[in-house]
Amino acid sequence: MPYFAAVFSRTAQGWVGTEPELAEAESVDDVADQLREAAVETYGESVVLLVEQDDDWFGVVRLDGQGDPRAYVSTVRDDGLAGLLRELAGDAADGAPGGDPALLEDLGVSAERLGDLGDRALPSDALVTVAELAGFAEEFDRLRD
Repeated sequence: MPYFAAVFSRTAQGWVGTEPELAEAESVDDVADQLREAAVETYGESVVLLVEQDDDWFGVVRLDGQGDPRAYVSTVRDDGLAGLLRELAGDAADGAPGGDPALLEDLGVSAERLGDLGDRALPSDALVTVAELAGFAEEFDRLRD
């Protein structure tokens, strides 16, 4: 299944975006390792992964420093990339949203807004909105094109 994924690292100069290699990820630890690599390469403190698959669902994963990653997934699934993120989404039922919708509040994306995007927007449109609100829309557009 085709997907779009981008990692954004906050640096002293602003946000820097890169494209991760999630096709090779076999576990949520592999995803977290890629986020940590992006943080080290850009000397970033916060790292945010935005991912959407086939305009079916989207996910946001955040890693701060050496902490554990947190995630919000618009629609929990058991297969593919969504299956990897399910572990971070907690005990949500299949087809329901899961995880921490408040993970980007300090970046301007309220829990209510993220939840609304999961309920009412196409995943690709939701990610555009998240990028705009969080302040890395320019980098998102560069990677999306």
